[in-house]
Amino acid sequence: MGILQKTLAFTGWTAFGGTAGYLLWTRKSKVYDVPPTDYLFNHTLFARYNPNNSPVTQDIVLRKVPLEKLRPELLEKEGKLVESFCAGLWSGLGYAYQRSYLDKKYRSDPSTSDHLWDTKDLASSTYPLGTKITDHFEVVSKNPTSIIVRCGDSPRIQEVRASDGLFEMTAEVKKDEGVAEFGLKSIFYNGLGPQPDQEGKQPSEPMSPWIKWLHQQYAKVLMETAIGNCTK
Repeated sequence: MGILQKTLAFTGWTAFGGTAGYLLWTRKSKVYDVPPTDYLFNHTLFARYNPNNSPVTQDIVLRKVPLEKLRPELLEKEGKLVESFCAGLWSGLGYAYQRSYLDKKYRSDPSTSDHLWDTKDLASSTYPLGTKITDHFEVVSKNPTSIIVRCGDSPRIQEVRASDGLFEMTAEVKKDEGVAEFGLKSIFYNGLGPQPDQEGKQPSEPMSPWIKWLHQQYAKVLMETAIGNCTK
């Protein structure tokens, strides 16, 4: 989780996360625990990349938006809403610092030439399976309401990794409520982590409570900037 921790530190989330402006801006985004029954914990991706079932750091941020506030063309064809939500997240201001940091550090490597780097490309992509984003994310699953990326380290490393995770972006239209519900679900783990010891004691989570809290504030910012790409 090293890059994420650097991002949180260098961009000043420690101070910004408690300001009145931040609280007002993100007040409609709610943070919850990912329930143990969530389908991702039984997904083949989770089993493949976390073979020892190591402890996780997890959260989900949810936000509802009235349908009348969304761009109507995004509701005309199934899948367009989640694509726009995803594009807004990676091309938006919320991801700007992390995008810049990764660009300076890894873009010069010829093996990352097929990754999405430029804002215009991040904004226009439909994020098909296999899309690589700034040498830190890779689309590993996509359906009309969900796009899942593998995160935590470079997609150039396809093996099980010490720093690893799944990050799911969802956009679901709930016509009976007159809203669309957007979600950002994060599950981080050490894929090479040890199993419980002889006494059954579990290893610690990959993130400390403080870093987990900072990540939640960061996720709420990503939520707001991503939704901005979907509204009128």
